[in-house]
Amino acid sequence: MAEWYGSIKNLHLLTVAFTATLFLLRFFWLQTGSPMLNKRWVRILPHLNDTLLLLSGAALVAITHFYPFTPQGAWLTEKLFGVIIYIALGFVALGRKPRAQKVRWIAFIVAAAMLVVIYHLAVTKMPLLGNV
Repeated sequence: MAEWYGSIKNLHLLTVAFTATLFLLRFFWLQTGSPMLNKRWVRILPHLNDTLLLLSGAALVAITHFYPFTPQGAWLTEKLFGVIIYIALGFVALGRKPRAQKVRWIAFIVAAAMLVVIYHLAVTKMPLLGNV
């Protein structure tokens, strides 16, 4: 399985970039009232991509043996919680439920900041909160 590491990591990085790009684009379309948000591919593609992102992440865990909720995987635990926070904020920022613009913008900004935190954790593999 280790021989697949490079390919799986590249797939993971590609899906991360695609997720971030789609998030930014969908929020832009929402703010501008674009009919693109109603396109079928715009509703389906993020889910397919995020599924690949999750599967490639799980494969990387299996290959590297960095496990969340362990001392060696403290950074991964933080990254996992960051992803959960990002997803929740994404629902607020992009959701169909009527929300005040201010709420959507705050959720969008914090979600985008969370992407930066997740990236930092992935690159440095150093927990931000320390080994608590």
